[in-house]
Amino acid sequence: MDRMFDEIFGGSSYNLPAIQKPNIELRDTNDSLILRAEIAGIDGKDLEVHVARQAVLIKGEIHYHNNSNEQGFYHTEFQYGKFERVINLPIPVKNEQVNAEFKNGILTLILPKDQDTKSKVVKINFGDDNRALPGSNAPWEAPKILDVPVQKA
Repeated sequence: MDRMFDEIFGGSSYNLPAIQKPNIELRDTNDSLILRAEIAGIDGKDLEVHVARQAVLIKGEIHYHNNSNEQGFYHTEFQYGKFERVINLPIPVKNEQVNAEFKNGILTLILPKDQDTKSKVVKINFGDDNRALPGSNAPWEAPKILDVPVQKA
């Protein structure tokens, strides 16, 4: 009978499955991206955050605290276990200048934009004596490469 109720109503959550990916919001300001992640029930010491130029990795573990002295505990919908999420960023950021705060279950990252997102190529002009001319190394933007399909003959 208990198994039938568990199957109909989802059973108890004592199996402790891994939790879903944290919900996020990503907002653009003039000079930064602001990433907020909802991660309730975790201690800061169990949270790990890595920031690359174009991605953020958030991972951690929410531990189940089994207290054998608890009484009257019938059911839980809390999720416990390990989680991990990679968030691809739409533009490069200065990953060495990130400000972070974890408060009331919300992780907030302020990611300063890397305004210098273009790859720069410097053209150097040489004079008759094979020495670089002064002021000849003005920045030059590499042309965009078009993805053109090749037709087979």
